[in-house]
This record gives sequence, C-alpha cells and structure tokens, in this order.
Amino acid sequence: MIRKPTRPPTARCTLPMYMGFLMSEPTSSTCTRLSEVMEISHDSVNRFLLRESYEPKDLFNEAKQLLNLIGGTLNVDDSTLDKPYSQHMALVGHFWSGKHHRVVKGLNLVTLYYTDPQGRSLPVNYRVYDKAEGKTKNDYFLDMLDEVLEWGLQPAFMTGDSWYSCVNNLKTVKNHRMGFMFAVESNRLVSTEKGTWVQVQKLDIPDDGLPVWLRNFGNVKLFRTQLKDQLRHYVVSLPDAEAYDAFKQAHFQKLHDQHWQIEQYHRMIKQVCNIEKFQVRGKVPILNHIFAALCSYVYLQRMQFTQIISNAYQWQKALYKEVVSSFVAEFIIGKDHLNPQFRPSVNA
Repeated sequence: MIRKPTRPPTARCTLPMYMGFLMSEPTSSTCTRLSEVMEISHDSVNRFLLRESYEPKDLFNEAKQLLNLIGGTLNVDDSTLDKPYSQHMALVGHFWSGKHHRVVKGLNLVTLYYTDPQGRSLPVNYRVYDKAEGKTKNDYFLDMLDEVLEWGLQPAFMTGDSWYSCVNNLKTVKNHRMGFMFAVESNRLVSTEKGTWVQVQKLDIPDDGLPVWLRNFGNVKLFRTQLKDQLRHYVVSLPDAEAYDAFKQAHFQKLHDQHWQIEQYHRMIKQVCNIEKFQVRGKVPILNHIFAALCSYVYLQRMQFTQIISNAYQWQKALYKEVVSSFVAEFIIGKDHLNPQFRPSVNA
C-alpha cells in the first residue's frame, strides 16, 4: 500500500481524486480544470502536488499486489515526455524522441517494466532524468535494478534496447544470474571463430539464431529481426550454457513480444493517463504528477486483469457516450427546418 502522508493532509484534493481526473479528462488535465470539475479551490490542487513526495517504491508497492514477482521478464526503456513550449520548468531538457525521430524538448522518463509468468505487465520502478544529479540513463538503470531486486523482485530475464546494452550493463545482469535479450547496434563486433571480428550486420543469421562471442563479454546467441526496411539485432544470454541449443526462434519471439509491451505502456500513459499534460513548473509537483499518472496506469491494468474493462482506450471513449448522446438528442429539437425539404418532381 502507498505509505501514509508525512503530515495530516490539508488540501481537499487527494491522490485518488487526481488519478481519477487524469484517467477521465479528455483534453485539459490542468489544476484549473480539476478545480472547476470537482468544485474545489485551485490552491487545493496545488497544495496536493506540493504536499507529498511520492517515491518509486510507492509505485512498486502498488504493482506487486497484482504480480507474481518470481520468474518473469524485466524490461528497461525510456520515453521522452514532450514539453515543447515549456519555460523555466524543472527537469526539462533536450532528449532523443523515437516518436519524432529527432531531439526534442521535454522530460525523460526511464522505466523498469515487469511481465510476470502469467502475462500481467506493470511498471515497477522509474526515474525522471535530472541533469543536476550528474547521472546517465545507464546509471539510473543500474540503480533501479539493484532496488527492485532488493525489494523482492526475482526476474528470470532482462530485456532492453541498444542504449542499455553496454558491456558493463550486460555483465551486471549476468552476475545477477539472469538471462537477457538486448538489442545491439549493427556495427557491434562479434566473433564466430577465434581471432576474427565481424560486425553483426555482415553476418548471415539463421532464424534460430547464431552462437557468437560478443566482444569484451562472452558467449551469446545472435538474432535478427526486420521491421519494415529496418534490420535490428539482438543478443541473448542464458544462465545455463547448455540451454543455448534448445533456445530457438519461438523462445526469442516470446521474449521480443514481452520486450515490445513497454512501448504499449509508453503510449497508454501519454494517451490515457495524461502524463505529458501538466502546467506546474517545480520539481516536486512535476514528480508527483508523474507518479499519479503511473499509478493511474497500474489501476487501469488492474481493471483489465479483473475483467472490469476489456480495453482502456474503449473504456475512456465510453465515458463520454451518454454525454454526447444526450447533447445531440437535445440539440436537434426544433431544427427540422435545417433538413433537406424534398418536393415532388414536375414533368416539363
């Protein structure tokens, strides 16, 4: 459960209220809009965002109630939250965006996303990149990995994109006795026979993978996928060296599908949980807003796990069905003169 506030709350705005607002407001998830909808003061919303500093472990404590913590797949990835027009806003910088395919202005959110053996997926740790801390995204990854393992998570596999596939990260994951699947750049060097090195893009790789020696690391199995006209390469490491022969295309595809689920998570927190749509400027309220958006995602997934809803996008769309229908039915009253007036035809 989320820890109790450090002091008695004074604001009428609460975390559940703020979460419900983020999940249901279609366009303007601002403090002013929440104060109008719930008929509370604007200061009450601001006090809520300034009052408490939620931590990543609070999110883990909510997620762990819904997950099998043993034997799943842990994924690391980051996403840029667009803030192109922000002025004097904390934590905003310039980051690469996979959506825009260029560097854009915004915040960078790094997430550890866990899929358990039953197929349930939730974020279990996160960081918002803060230049003042002097850390890289790889530093954040290693910090978060140590934390979730300390909190009781016992994943069997780790996955990530090429940004996180440096040798130090791969060795750290291996030392935790986990298997992994990481993307690598096309010019990464491997060896198929002792004394020769070749870029992965120049190899013929069968569907069931190719055993190679990854430079400065060791034995891995190399796989290749194609998305449209783009080739991608992945290295797979297994704790048991004898298991490589049995690890085929089907096993790789399962890992790859679990790896891709974090992209669906990134879309949902932006499109349904309104994680990008805030206008506060300070570090504490920004972090509290992001926590509330991530916690909203956890509860939307809980509703899907328990079959209360089948799809978060359809659920949000259905929220407005009666409102739209009621408005249209009322609007058309007395406006028959706007309809086409058909007249009987006359023969010339």
